[in-house]
Amino acid sequence: MATQAFQKIYTKLNQITKATCSVRATGIGNEELATVGGRLAQVVKIVEDNITLQIYAGTEGIGTDAEVVFFGKAPSLKVGHDLAGRFFNAYGEPIDGGPDVEGTEVEIGGPSVNPVRRKQPSELIATGIAGIDLNNTLVTGQKIPFFADPDQPYNEVMAMVALRAQSDKIILGGMGLSNDDYLFYKNTFENAGVIDRIISFVNTTEDPTVERLLVPNMALTSAEYFATEHNEKVLVLLTDMTLYCDALAIVSNRMDQIPSKDSMPGSLYSDLAKLYEKAVQFPGGGSITIIAVTTLSGGDITHAIPDNTGYITEGQLFLKRDTDISKTIVDPFRSLSRLKQLVIGKKTRADHPQVMNTAVRLYSDAANAKTKLENGFDLSDYDERVLEFAREYSNDILAIDVNIDTDAMLDTAWKLFQKYFNKQEIGIKDEFMNIHWKKA
Repeated sequence: MATQAFQKIYTKLNQITKATCSVRATGIGNEELATVGGRLAQVVKIVEDNITLQIYAGTEGIGTDAEVVFFGKAPSLKVGHDLAGRFFNAYGEPIDGGPDVEGTEVEIGGPSVNPVRRKQPSELIATGIAGIDLNNTLVTGQKIPFFADPDQPYNEVMAMVALRAQSDKIILGGMGLSNDDYLFYKNTFENAGVIDRIISFVNTTEDPTVERLLVPNMALTSAEYFATEHNEKVLVLLTDMTLYCDALAIVSNRMDQIPSKDSMPGSLYSDLAKLYEKAVQFPGGGSITIIAVTTLSGGDITHAIPDNTGYITEGQLFLKRDTDISKTIVDPFRSLSRLKQLVIGKKTRADHPQVMNTAVRLYSDAANAKTKLENGFDLSDYDERVLEFAREYSNDILAIDVNIDTDAMLDTAWKLFQKYFNKQEIGIKDEFMNIHWKKA
């Protein structure tokens, strides 16, 4: 063994598996980074002086005489204002051709915020997507996933949220992105002129799969810096968490751990909770809001990944294809924001809760009318009207390409109410009918 400037170097491996290797060494810390035969690795287990390292790119071709170089530190990120407007890989290294970041080095993956430092979320976070802002309003400090089939345009939705959301910083954690997806995000942000408030950490399909495990923590570490040090409202977008969980399963399998439900590791719940629980509203005004994407296999929400995610997060947003208007919408039936009652009618217009409930009731009546139609029953005049209403409601409000503010969204709903129904069918309180019915 030789020592060079804080690096410990060993050249005798005593065990090699599909993803790990072991070496006898002293003075090594848990989660410390190293290289094994030039490949990046991380300490995952320490038993006395026997150190097990996980090699991100796999162990194929590595011999027992491979050189192991310990870095003396866990994965870290340099945080500072220089992060803004930049694209980085899973290790926090620039991939946009720009200079290295100058700043304070911080270890990633620290603990979530102490509950006594948390504040009850009470600030609206408008996404600009009417299907979210009307029926499933989000608040700062919330954690919520999009559940979507793999062929749905969830990357486009996340980019839209990034462009429209009213936050100080947007941090994208992209896992398993194709090069086309990566370039889509990059070009979208640059063309919209908002690149200076967006920070991106990207793992593409060409990068080692296991590197995805670093991306969320890189994104959340930078989010914590801006939220705590500068009291900024930070929105973290994570896509695709299913690919993150697949990487967890690969590592678990290579380390010969016994899998749990759906071949996922037994630690899946705690692995996800460690990330999602970083969402927080601080008393000083800073906040971290997490919107993630969880892709579904064949629409199966009972799979271990969406199932565990649903227990941890505060609701979910479902994307679905509306065949009547040939657009992707935010499904008002299966979507839920558990914290929306903290802001609707308080931070938004007073008629918001009543309009939301009425619109969903009428949309539900339309679903029943559609079932009658499909089964060959005659439709009533009311059935015909709710079907027409549902088409316009989907097209003008629920579709993901609708970009209007909250007041315009509510006014649109009132116009649709007045177009298709009478006052008795609407059933909204007189105090709101007197104000908005005549204006609609």
